[in-house]
Amino acid sequence: MCGRTERTIINNLLLPLQEMLGKERVRVNYGTGTAIILGREVHIYGANNEQARTKIQGLTLAGAYLDEAETIPESFFTMLYTRLSVPGAKFWFTSNPGGPNHWLKVDWLDKARFWIDGQGRFHRNTGPDAKDLHRYTFLMDDNKTLDPAYVERQKKSYSGLFYRRYILAEWVAADGAVFDSWNPETHVVKHKDLPPMRRILGAGVDYGTTNATSMIVLGLGIDGVLYAVDEWRYDSRQAQIRLTDGQLSASIKSWIQGTLQREGIVPEWVIVDPAAASFKVQLAADGVNNVMNGDNNVLYGIRTVASLLTAGKLKVSDRCQGLINEMPGYSWDKKATEKGEDQPIKVADHSIDAFRYAVTTTETNWRGLVDLAA
Repeated sequence: MCGRTERTIINNLLLPLQEMLGKERVRVNYGTGTAIILGREVHIYGANNEQARTKIQGLTLAGAYLDEAETIPESFFTMLYTRLSVPGAKFWFTSNPGGPNHWLKVDWLDKARFWIDGQGRFHRNTGPDAKDLHRYTFLMDDNKTLDPAYVERQKKSYSGLFYRRYILAEWVAADGAVFDSWNPETHVVKHKDLPPMRRILGAGVDYGTTNATSMIVLGLGIDGVLYAVDEWRYDSRQAQIRLTDGQLSASIKSWIQGTLQREGIVPEWVIVDPAAASFKVQLAADGVNNVMNGDNNVLYGIRTVASLLTAGKLKVSDRCQGLINEMPGYSWDKKATEKGEDQPIKVADHSIDAFRYAVTTTETNWRGLVDLAA
């Protein structure tokens, strides 16, 4: 059983199986990377990079299950397929849709011998390149165990690209604006009109040397809405003076312990770009408390922010001018799309990255308090 990480396989698959079949029939051996399911030993593998394929080289398999196949490196997928050498071996995999040029769609799904689409229509591929693969498309409406109100909230939480992929199950290209539901008239609020904050969840920091360094403070209002409360930003190109790590750290510390604290705003965490190792050390050495790595899963962060914006559960104070200026121009990279990849253009995104770190890294703290289905 394989997925992006071993932990996701355990949480999303093995623990639910335990609930259905009982702990005597499904035993998870934590730390050994194995489980016993109905008496059969099952190996658990995470595949989050190209080197993951080396974990399964040389295996002889009778069956394999792969979760979220579109997020897995192609080299791992291919290696896993070649390990199924026992006669009658089976390979099951699940996937959300990606771009139309994604290798999984082009080399596998489009070549399925049998296919049932989202409307329940049956298709047969009789071409010479057809693979011994059965493809089934399921929509949320097909899951009759879901509360209809929940399904409707899900549908309202997505727009544009993500609606077509995660609601309609279409393999469509990432094109145009990333946050296509962004509307400054509805998403930007005056700082003086912000509601009282239940928590100041954290301050996301995107660190730059030749580029801008930005910090966005994220709060959870008593109205169950997330707010970008305030922003600190320094752009060396505009100022024409490049600050050292020590000078940047001192400025951030002064802003947190000065401007923010005077207004009663104390971030619980300072969440920094995980690639900025030296800057995290500098912040901690300067007495900035609770410094931690940010979650830098870009596509998950984009999807989460987009869902919150669409649902009206994420708003931005007019003090966050860097963030407000970047949002309309944040676009998908056409060259990456042509390769079957989803990547935003890495231009004018420093405040957006800081915002994304704050939102996704603190998700476990706000998720149960924000009425967001997606």
